[in-house]
Amino acid sequence: MRWASLLLGILTLPLIFNFTPLEVLRLKTFDAVIQTPEPSGNFVILNITEEDVRERGGYPFPRQDLAQIQIDLLNKGALGVGWVILFPQPDRFGGDEVFKETLSYAPSILAMPEYDNGIYPKTHGTVILGPDVDLPKATGFLQNIPELQESASQGAVSAPVDVDNLVRRLPLLQQTPDGWVAAFGTEVLKVLVGGKTYQIKTNENRIEQIRVRGLNPINTDSLGRKWISWVDTPQTTLSEMNVAGKFVFVGVTAKGVMPTLATPNGLLEPHKIQSALAESILINSPFIPDYRLFVELIILCISGLLIAFLINRFGITMGLISAGTLMLSIAGLGYYFILRGFLIDVTWSLISMLLIATQQFYLNFRTQYKLRQQIKKQFEHYLDPRQVKRLQDNPELLKLGGERRYCTFLFTDVRGFTSLSEKLEPEQVTDIMNKTLTIQSDAVKKYGGMVDKYIGDAMMAIFNAPLDLDMHEDRAILTAIEIKKKMREAGLGIDIGIGINSGVAVIGNMGSETRFDFTALGDAVNLAARMESSCKEVGEDIVIAQGTAEQTDIKLNRLDDIYVKGKEKPIQIYTISKNATRAS
Repeated sequence: MRWASLLLGILTLPLIFNFTPLEVLRLKTFDAVIQTPEPSGNFVILNITEEDVRERGGYPFPRQDLAQIQIDLLNKGALGVGWVILFPQPDRFGGDEVFKETLSYAPSILAMPEYDNGIYPKTHGTVILGPDVDLPKATGFLQNIPELQESASQGAVSAPVDVDNLVRRLPLLQQTPDGWVAAFGTEVLKVLVGGKTYQIKTNENRIEQIRVRGLNPINTDSLGRKWISWVDTPQTTLSEMNVAGKFVFVGVTAKGVMPTLATPNGLLEPHKIQSALAESILINSPFIPDYRLFVELIILCISGLLIAFLINRFGITMGLISAGTLMLSIAGLGYYFILRGFLIDVTWSLISMLLIATQQFYLNFRTQYKLRQQIKKQFEHYLDPRQVKRLQDNPELLKLGGERRYCTFLFTDVRGFTSLSEKLEPEQVTDIMNKTLTIQSDAVKKYGGMVDKYIGDAMMAIFNAPLDLDMHEDRAILTAIEIKKKMREAGLGIDIGIGINSGVAVIGNMGSETRFDFTALGDAVNLAARMESSCKEVGEDIVIAQGTAEQTDIKLNRLDDIYVKGKEKPIQIYTISKNATRAS
């Protein structure tokens, strides 16, 4: 978990500092997930096409013609007209007065592009509800001629782009040194509902909501921007004019007349963008809340730590399943947020989860690989290969610190080893001991036991650990018989004493997590050692304590009770009958 926490801390930095690649990824995610709603039914787009321009002898049209278009639209049932067209110069044909008059017949709005000229329109009707805010200010606007401004209001058609140069968010109001200027689409709605003022609800130098009497409160981001839902608003032409009961956004689609702006929905003209803004306000499109960063950080941290925990807790296979399930859940949570209108992105959380999962899988694999190699190194000489393989596949069977376990313990010792060493050369002694210990080890492995350790000329073996072993008492006794038999056949000329006892002991890895010794500790182990040391005293090669004798079906002969060190009461002991066999 330490490495996961460190990596998680690093992964929070792109969120906190809003790295550009991450911001682009977030925006692309929103583009892909946000669903396109149905149009509100209040608007229609009128396109002045290339064919219209050709028929009328070029562009711009005389204001007299525009006046007629205005009258035709109203006669067709239009509720109002938004001319997303700039009229900065008087009409060369003298049609300004006629156009001015027709603009007054119904709610009309003219476009006002942002321009770095230091000229600002008159502002009015804005109320701040909360502390004053200081946002980046517009640098100026191109103005329509004063005559037309007398009959129509104006709306800004600014289109700021995101870091990937696409238009997604438009400010509903723009701050100027003289006050506030409404976006074209915002002004359209205010005029339609008969509103007089804009109310800007602020909070800690941030815009929270914009309100217009007659409309539901409009949620925005901290800069007063609205996320655009690219609604498929109905479109019409001058020849059709299907505008009954709707407000009309008029713009030019003829090539080379109006600039087109890049959006997630393709290249669009300004009038289509402003109609989308008006639609987005009415249908309450999603917005980025001020607490977005906090929520994304919480999701990132919790999911990152949780996925690390799951992988460490359940291992590689189950960890992979758990991690996949968690990632799907987080993805579903992000999708739910967006459907509810809160633009909170979990993409980076998912990527971070994948990175943390990869790290943890690698660390777990490396740890397990080292553990498997360690298990093989420690047990391959003392256990049957099948048992070693099982331990490698299930290392959890080896518990650091040990567990209480009922086992049978067998101790051996070479009789007269000291005198033998004195008579022979060291190389000869080593050869004899190697053969002796090999015979003993092979016998232990044959009956499923584990050679715990060699202590000089002595050996300790455990039955029923580290793996479960049925009838382990019988197996230990049969091992003793096998050792005596093989030693006689080897003709090495030495005797071996063997002690056996069964009981509860602490079995497990004693040591550190990186270096351990699998062994047994407890009174049952000590008593088995005492049984071996008593062989000479009672004149038998094999001495078995009562704990084993009571659990075996092999025929044994009882010997006289003996006292051993550490025990107040005498111990019942047994040896193997000459015709010892396992009972059927």
